[in-house]
Amino acid sequence: MGGFFGVVSKSECKYDLFFGTDYHSHLGTRRGGMAMFGSRGFDRAIHNIQNSPFRTKFEQDVQDFDGRIGIGCISDYEPQPLLIQSHLGSYAIATVGKINNTEELIKDAFSTGRTQFLEMSGSNINPTELVASLVNRMDSIEEGLSYAQSVIDGSMSIIIMTEKGLYAARDLYGRTPIMIGAKEDAYCVSFESFAYINLGYQDKKELGPGEVVYITEDGYQVLKPAGDTLKICTFLWIYYGYPTSTYEGINVEEMRYNCGSLLAKRDDAHPDLVAGVPDSGTAHAVGYANESGIPFSRPFIKYTPTWPRSFMPTDQNQRNLIARMKLIPVNALINGKSLLLIDDSIVRGTQMRETTEFLYNSGAKEVHIRPACPPLLYGCRFLNFSRSNSEYDLITRRIIREREGEDVSDEILSDYSDPDSSNYKEMVDEIRKQLNFTSLKFNRLDDMIEAVGIDKEKLCTYCWDKKGDCRNCSCCKGAK
Repeated sequence: MGGFFGVVSKSECKYDLFFGTDYHSHLGTRRGGMAMFGSRGFDRAIHNIQNSPFRTKFEQDVQDFDGRIGIGCISDYEPQPLLIQSHLGSYAIATVGKINNTEELIKDAFSTGRTQFLEMSGSNINPTELVASLVNRMDSIEEGLSYAQSVIDGSMSIIIMTEKGLYAARDLYGRTPIMIGAKEDAYCVSFESFAYINLGYQDKKELGPGEVVYITEDGYQVLKPAGDTLKICTFLWIYYGYPTSTYEGINVEEMRYNCGSLLAKRDDAHPDLVAGVPDSGTAHAVGYANESGIPFSRPFIKYTPTWPRSFMPTDQNQRNLIARMKLIPVNALINGKSLLLIDDSIVRGTQMRETTEFLYNSGAKEVHIRPACPPLLYGCRFLNFSRSNSEYDLITRRIIREREGEDVSDEILSDYSDPDSSNYKEMVDEIRKQLNFTSLKFNRLDDMIEAVGIDKEKLCTYCWDKKGDCRNCSCCKGAK
């Protein structure tokens, strides 16, 4: 995933930028960066944050920075912000999203002029640099942002800092959020709505899908109005969003309480206690416990001093090891008990199987699993939600392949997503067997949407039912 923060002020703002960016650390695990325009012109720092937090890595940099305007970002992949010099002038740029037609866009760039891109490790081109090249094709940054949004297949929210102001562009269908905050002498722009509250800012505006704004220390100007089609990522509420964040008027923590409550209403299990797999399953579990009357407890505690989420490595084997090391059992709450655990989702199933095994080894009598979302059937096309290289990394797709073979039609997959179909029930039971759960019940899609509380047509549910891909659907024709 990733997140960004920008600020423009009538006075020195480096600490607002530093702490506002740091508040996005839960969204990325690999790199952090900040750029400011000050007495030395454009200044930038980028660091690897895989093994130490953003705050530690940038403490010295922020001392050296100065200026009244800056942007920062947390990234799961590419180093950014980038400093760009072009016919549009000098600027810094950061992005959040995913480009599916990278090769096509690069080929087109080469065919229209003699240009070049710097390679990252693995011979990949930095997607933020590619976005900058698209912006630079036009005669103004405003036009360039609209052009980039129109040709990118996927999703891309963009923030650009010039010497005088900030440009912010929410992705074409609003899959990721952008908020504007304001205080007496400054304005900020942020992925997460909570990131500026403790800095003294108040909510001013949430950008709509495809909307482009220009922000200075005196206010903001809408350069391109919001489009009509919203497809915000539902997984923001289920997993990625911080509990204190609000998207489209819906708070993350409250949604998770609602989600757990609806899970409980459909359940017939009678465990001794309910627990959330920390941290993203905890609020769902509170909602379940409140609705069911079954006590909420914490039979294991996550050890966070040295292993918070933002330090998880990109290597999957090491991630699995660290995920196991982080959870410390409370044997008095496990031994001889029937436990019901709620996690945000089941992706590969590796971590949930290992968590269940360690609970059994700690004396648990039963382990019932209740994921807060439906079975994941499709890899996300719009955000770097998963590091999976193939949809067959998903445990659901591996089981469907075992049952149906390699070539599975969308019609068959649709049947596997129907919680009332035989295929769905048999798939879920096979997951239960393979992961050694006492029982397994996923949240239903309709209940999850009800927990969010906004129209399904405004939500992207692609990873569960392939709905939300707006490239060719009738509801979105002409949206660009």
